[in-house]
Amino acid sequence: MDLPTKVKALVLRKGDANAKPVFHDAVLDSVPLRKPSADEIVVKVSAVAFNHRDLWIRRGLYPGIQFDTILGSDAVGTVVASGKGQEDELLNKRCFLVPMRGWESDPYGPETRFGILGGCNFPSLGTFAEFITVSREQVIIAPSHLSDVNAAAWPLAGVTAWRAVKVNANIQKGDTVLITGIGGGVALVAMQLCLALGARVYVTSGSEEKIKRAMQFGASGGVNYHEDKWGSALGKVLGEKRFDAVIDSAGGDVFGQIGRILKPGGVVVCYGMTSSPSIPFTMREVLKGHKLIGSTMGSHKDLIEATEFLADHKIDPLVSEVLEGLENINKGFEVMEKGSQFGKIVVKFKSVSNTIARPNL
Repeated sequence: MDLPTKVKALVLRKGDANAKPVFHDAVLDSVPLRKPSADEIVVKVSAVAFNHRDLWIRRGLYPGIQFDTILGSDAVGTVVASGKGQEDELLNKRCFLVPMRGWESDPYGPETRFGILGGCNFPSLGTFAEFITVSREQVIIAPSHLSDVNAAAWPLAGVTAWRAVKVNANIQKGDTVLITGIGGGVALVAMQLCLALGARVYVTSGSEEKIKRAMQFGASGGVNYHEDKWGSALGKVLGEKRFDAVIDSAGGDVFGQIGRILKPGGVVVCYGMTSSPSIPFTMREVLKGHKLIGSTMGSHKDLIEATEFLADHKIDPLVSEVLEGLENINKGFEVMEKGSQFGKIVVKFKSVSNTIARPNL
């Protein structure tokens, strides 16, 4: 196809420096589309998904912010051009973009400088655009069972959840697992992965409705973390069982809450700290052999393995809301600020199917 020279994209602009709190602008603008070099392809985007980092960037709370760059980390689309020419086997394939750079396969951490797509100085590439020129090595063919909407919801949340659940917690069939903060994209994918692995899952949330919905999708029970002693309440729900692992996004006094219901040798895998930037780890945890593992994003290899698991088990990432058209993309920030979503917020570009398959858990 004939490629456009300019495309619409959502660009980060510096907001009012005197505004309190800071909230940078996200402007729909026309930007140049770079022709692909010999090792690059052009993807015509069909759907993109929001992540909380998009909101943190606009609030000025994310490292390495770069103004006048395109926002967004997740996208799915069709390869419409290649620097290799018509013989490229990726042509006409539906792919999603690998959302990070600098971490290919090392089991412990990035090999080089690490970065996530969208709104930052590395890499200088974002997904909230009609077309994207990208290295052909940095896309993965989307599983055929996924709609474009579900495929867009997968990459960043998927690799983060896989790294926490499988690589770091090593969840096995029959394990009992707690997932905190259910409702966000990563927590929900973590729940889906644990259930597919044969684990029994319990959840926490600040919303009774989100706990009920998690149970509808396979969770065995849950408690509201706004209760002062939610760990004790969870112990009553759990009965005689003990947790093998906790997949945590909050930080704070997680061991103080669940230390008595985490089995000796049990592990807490923390991939975020939304409630506190520290986690007390006392002699009590040492004597019980409890483990605390930090987990962030994952490697390109992790994402490939996670996607294979997703395809084998026909898992559909949960989607909370679908917005129509790039011109309505800013509404996604409004939805995220409310914090009421249960799953990902996706923008479907026009002429793309809006089918959202029921999750297979």
